[in-house]
Amino acid sequence: MASFSHSLTTPPPSLYTHNPRPSLIPNLIKLPAAAASSPPLRLITAPRRARRALQIHATASPSVKKQSSDERVLKVHSKEEFDEALKKAKSKLVVVEYAASDSEQSSQMYPFMVSLSRSCSDVEFILVMGDESEKTKELFDREKIEKVPHFSFYKNMEKIHEEEGIGPDRLEGDVLYYGDNHSAVVQLHSGEDVEKLIGEHKEDHKLIVLDVGLKHCGPCVKVYPTVIKLSKKMETVVFARMNGDENASCMKFLKDMNVVEVPTFLFIRDGEIKGRYVGSGRGELIGEILRYQGVRVTY
Repeated sequence: MASFSHSLTTPPPSLYTHNPRPSLIPNLIKLPAAAASSPPLRLITAPRRARRALQIHATASPSVKKQSSDERVLKVHSKEEFDEALKKAKSKLVVVEYAASDSEQSSQMYPFMVSLSRSCSDVEFILVMGDESEKTKELFDREKIEKVPHFSFYKNMEKIHEEEGIGPDRLEGDVLYYGDNHSAVVQLHSGEDVEKLIGEHKEDHKLIVLDVGLKHCGPCVKVYPTVIKLSKKMETVVFARMNGDENASCMKFLKDMNVVEVPTFLFIRDGEIKGRYVGSGRGELIGEILRYQGVRVTY
C-alpha cells in the first residue's frame, strides 16, 4: 500500500480500478528519468468536440496602428523587442503567436487570441509576423519557427511549451493550463503542499479532487478547463492540481500514490484516498465527483 507521510492513506486495491469505457484511447509515453523504474504512463485521450471555424479574418500586420480591440496583444518587430517583452513579463505566462500575412489559419486564430487577451488579464500576448521584415525573419530563424501559426509559451524568459496548427479550443486549454493562477483550483507544488491542503479540510470534511498530470500532457490540458468550471460551481468541493514532473517532490508523490496514468483524479476526504478516476472525459469526471459526494449516479 502506498502512503504519504501520516496524513494520507490509500484505499484497498479495489479503489484503483480504471474506468473501462471503450471511448478512451490510450497512447504510451515514457516517465521522466526520476521515475524510470515505474510502469509507463499511459495518456488517455478522448474524441475532440467539433468546433465551427472562426469566420472573422483580421489583418494582423504590426505596421497598422494599434486598435483598441487588440490593444493587449503586443506586436514586436525584432529580436530585441521580443527579448525585452519577455523580460518585462517576468514570471507571467507569455503567449506568442508566430504568424504570416498570407496564412489563412493565422488570420483565423488572431481574433481568438485577442479575445483571450481580454479575459486573461494576467497573461501577456505577443504577435510576430514572420514576413514583415528581415528582422522578424531573423527572430523566426532564432526560435526555429517553420510553420504558422505557431504558438510558444514562456515564463521567466524560458520556453515551457509550444504547438503549431492548433485550433481555438486547444489554445484556450493551453492558456488556462499553463497560465492559471487565479481560479479556485489550488495549485500544489510539492508533497508538503498536498499534506497541508488535507490538514486544512479535515474538520470541514470536504471532498478534495486532486488533478494529477504532467506539463506536456495533451489530455491533461484538454480536461483542465472543465476542472476550472467545476471549481467555480461546486462550492462544497475543493479542487487542486499538481504537475508530477514539476520537481522531485511532485514525482515522489506520484510514485507514492501509485499514479501510473495521467490525468489521474484522486478523491480525498478526511485524510484518505476514497478512490480515483483516470481519464479526460468531462461527463465521466462529473459523474465520479457526484458519486463521491454521495449522489447516486447511473451510467
